[in-house]
Amino acid sequence: MTVEQVIVRQVSLPLAEPYKLSLLTMREFDPFLVEVRDAEGRSGFGEALIVPGYTSETVEGTWRLCCTLAETIVGRSLSDAAGIARQAVPQGTGAASAVLAALDLLAGHDVLTPVEDLVVPLLAPLNSDDPAELAQEIERKIAQGFRTLKVKVGFDWRDDLRRVQTVQALTAQRATLRLDANQGFDADDGSAFASRLDPQGIELFEQPCHMDDWQANAAVARVSKVPVMLDESIYDVSAIDRAADIDGVGFVKLKLKKIGSVDMLLDALAHIRHRGMTPVLGDGVSLEVGCWAEACVAARAIDNAGEMNGFLKSRTRLFENPLPFADGAIRIPAGYAPRVDREILASCTRRASGFHARPAMT
Repeated sequence: MTVEQVIVRQVSLPLAEPYKLSLLTMREFDPFLVEVRDAEGRSGFGEALIVPGYTSETVEGTWRLCCTLAETIVGRSLSDAAGIARQAVPQGTGAASAVLAALDLLAGHDVLTPVEDLVVPLLAPLNSDDPAELAQEIERKIAQGFRTLKVKVGFDWRDDLRRVQTVQALTAQRATLRLDANQGFDADDGSAFASRLDPQGIELFEQPCHMDDWQANAAVARVSKVPVMLDESIYDVSAIDRAADIDGVGFVKLKLKKIGSVDMLLDALAHIRHRGMTPVLGDGVSLEVGCWAEACVAARAIDNAGEMNGFLKSRTRLFENPLPFADGAIRIPAGYAPRVDREILASCTRRASGFHARPAMT
């Protein structure tokens, strides 16, 4: 099987409601989609959304690398194409992982072709600030089957602490809480916040400080009343090893777009366990393409709530056969094969570039 065509797209889908992070508020998801086709017209898709400030990668740099890889792999065998994309991971994991995921799907990777029903419980973010609205949101999400909730922090540590205490009282231990600063604190504010937490019902505190400031994250982890999880700081196995050597870091979160292929992700998740930490998986700013692939991996490799919930945030789904979700979980039936809705894909495409294999000379 050879790569006959690669199409690189950037799409834009509006969100059902604004998604507030410590560094910005998102109102749309605009990821890159890489489509790889073979001679029989079969397709595989991969996805990566680049959020400035949450990675050293840039939007335009990722676009260029996607196009460079696309041009390089057309006409190659799937295995040769995958080898080329793996070599590009250090240049840009977003672009390389989108190509690798598309190749994995086209090749029929066994993880992406489940032969039994899969159930992956998901985490749900809390978006409300007003206490009355927050109470209603918590009741609604618990009624929807969610048993793990995420509280965004990293703003003003005193206000954050009060909000966490409010959420703890409202949930009354009916749901586990994850706190996520998205790099919003410095060492002093992060330590002030983390050292005053009541650990009741809190599973972890995610990425207190800037992804490159390992010293600050370590300072917070040393005094935190709950285990710290690193996310934005982690891009490869060496970073996992570095995290494992920090007292107070008990969790590491991965995303497919930050590691590479399905096999590379499985290996990295296993390495987290090998180093005595707990792996968490999932991209909260991914559409159905990425969330589906991560859910297939999660069913095999993690035993806690997945964070691949980005597809629930967009107003429109990309799949003709939407990724099944019910009672707080992704529920993939045996034999499920996603089909991208071509009309929706065309309507949401912001830019695209296609690359075709050259016909053989006779």
